[in-house]
Amino acid sequence: MKFGINTFLWTANFDKEHIDLFPRIKEWGFDGVEIGCFNFREFPARDVRRALESNGLGATVCSALIGSQSLATDDSTIRKQTSEHIRDGIRMVGEIGASTFAGPFCSAVGYLPGRRRTDEEWQRAIDGIRELTPALDDAKVTLAVEPLNRFETFFLNTQADARSLCDAVNHPRVGVLFDTFHANIEEKSMAAGCEALGPYIKHVHTCENDRGTPGSGHVEWTEVFSSLKKAGYDDWLVIETFGSRIKEIAAAACIWRDLAPVSEDIASEGVKFLKLQARLAAAG
Repeated sequence: MKFGINTFLWTANFDKEHIDLFPRIKEWGFDGVEIGCFNFREFPARDVRRALESNGLGATVCSALIGSQSLATDDSTIRKQTSEHIRDGIRMVGEIGASTFAGPFCSAVGYLPGRRRTDEEWQRAIDGIRELTPALDDAKVTLAVEPLNRFETFFLNTQADARSLCDAVNHPRVGVLFDTFHANIEEKSMAAGCEALGPYIKHVHTCENDRGTPGSGHVEWTEVFSSLKKAGYDDWLVIETFGSRIKEIAAAACIWRDLAPVSEDIASEGVKFLKLQARLAAAG
């Protein structure tokens, strides 16, 4: 396993000024950084790649569709603009030397039309992701599509649906981001949901039930790690949490209180817990 920390703990807009975080992240025992990004064309990819390499850190990238962005909408102009935006992200991921681009890429976070998705929306999303696969191949990047809980999206909530989406797309660089925060809400059993994904698990967010420090809540971590082992997953485990004092992040993720007395403890203490769980699962 490789362990990463998401930069949303510190900023909603990662830039060159945040490269100074890398030595501290390495010192805490992380193998890499997950860079949260929404503006790919202006991202300082060359500087970030150089800093990652000099600090001996790997990287993944996460993003999300926001506003009117959608691959599922019946508005062809919006679909085209959204596809171009995701392609920009794929190129940026390749430029910094990262292998995984993760997030909810079908419909915008927070878009809740008050109904179930339609068959037409489902097919448009499948077609939209298929159209991205040549860009994924060119950049040697894997797209990990994230199911979100019902309060953040109407489109993709369960691991079973995420697997069905990947089955329909049918491309080796398209899989699922398994997020313990969302699965804790939507799955009858996180173990069953995780195991059902099998080879489609391409990325994992290790989040506590309240987004706080892993191990401090009621997520069944022993069950999660056992299920990942059964599924044959041995890649990135990223702590995705959000800085409660960052206005844009707090609003988007509904963080209305401090998640830990010292926010960085979520990273420095969380990675110790996750490494212990990984060792126990490997020994078992």
